[in-house]
Amino acid sequence: MISSQFTPANLKIGQASVKGFSIYELMIAVTVLTILIAIAIPALRTYQNERDFNQARTDILEIQGVIDKFYVINNRFPNSLNEVNLHTRRDPWGNSYYYTNIATGGGNGGGIRKDNKLQPVNSDYDLFSAGKDGETVANFGNSKSFDDIVRCNNGSYIGLAIDY
Repeated sequence: MISSQFTPANLKIGQASVKGFSIYELMIAVTVLTILIAIAIPALRTYQNERDFNQARTDILEIQGVIDKFYVINNRFPNSLNEVNLHTRRDPWGNSYYYTNIATGGGNGGGIRKDNKLQPVNSDYDLFSAGKDGETVANFGNSKSFDDIVRCNNGSYIGLAIDY
């Protein structure tokens, strides 16, 4: 017959007693862990988005430097990123950077970029990333361009199209 004083918490095997967590303690631990994860995931996504934006911005600055050096040496802007061996360069989301030589219309598409008032944002060349969604149109007023990381005012602004 089993004694009424027998419980798993005081079961002794040899000299060691077997102890464990109650269901309530496990539920509290799982709840706390779930709350911590719910806080950490959005913070991680925010960090990743900022990191990717900063990487694209840095890439555009580097590409701009190579293009400007090409201009100093050749007295013209390249017709494409291929001409300066940057055609394989990818943005943080795996897409090609867009480049358009405004004088010749050469480049890999995207058209001449325009602000919300449909005014060109550069007079030398356009260089940008289509952003996280990988979609873009020439007009910054279109929602497909909001997340584009753009070079404007001939390089004096590099940032989100929606903020320009």
